[in-house]
Amino acid sequence: MTPVLALSSGTVAAIVVIVVIDLFAIFFGLSFARSRKAQRQADAATSAAILGEPAPPAPKPVSRREFFRRSLVVSLLVFSAEFGGATIAFLWPNLRGGFGSLINAGKLDDILAYINDNDLPFYSGTGRFYIVKYNGKPEGDVDYAAEGVTAEGIMPLYQRCVHLGCRVPFCQQSQWFACPCPCSKHHPAGEYQPAPAPHGLDRFKVSVSETGDVLVDTAEVILGPPRGADTIKDPPSGPFCVAVQ
Repeated sequence: MTPVLALSSGTVAAIVVIVVIDLFAIFFGLSFARSRKAQRQADAATSAAILGEPAPPAPKPVSRREFFRRSLVVSLLVFSAEFGGATIAFLWPNLRGGFGSLINAGKLDDILAYINDNDLPFYSGTGRFYIVKYNGKPEGDVDYAAEGVTAEGIMPLYQRCVHLGCRVPFCQQSQWFACPCPCSKHHPAGEYQPAPAPHGLDRFKVSVSETGDVLVDTAEVILGPPRGADTIKDPPSGPFCVAVQ
């Protein structure tokens, strides 16, 4: 899915900084203008005194209370700009359709065709997930249909290693996921097999719309299955890309 808006969080932060600078510039600009006006009035008073004309009324000096009041208003404006910018930056993924929002991964038929033609899971860089085919059955406490993480024979898996947080690549020669960080292995359904990962790959809820669009909700990470879960009984098809430890 193409995001409607494509501003990065860095761009949002830059906008906030510019707004804050503009507020300060406006405040000091107004202060400078008042100072210049006061100077002109003082010069006019001096000229009037020399010429013997009535002096113009002296400008009312800014009291300490008025100074602090203006300072408080400016401080509130700056705080509001910073808070608003931080809020926008925090919510931006949901606003622009990136990770942390509901993502349209594409048409179900196209995704299945890609998986079948390439012997690889479908990968979404925007959503940071793989989509794999899944036709397993519930086993013990593991019921993906009840969790809402499988639909129409597919299941999205979070790319992040549950042990060290790195991206877990898919090994085409073994047809398993093989993490290069702790050397954990996960079969095509993302269920933990050998090595140190505490559980299987995390996943996301998924649904398929009436028009055949695959919708993946990356706002909520669903904890992966526990060690020992094996709902598909699918051994590796070849050697692992990362050595087993």
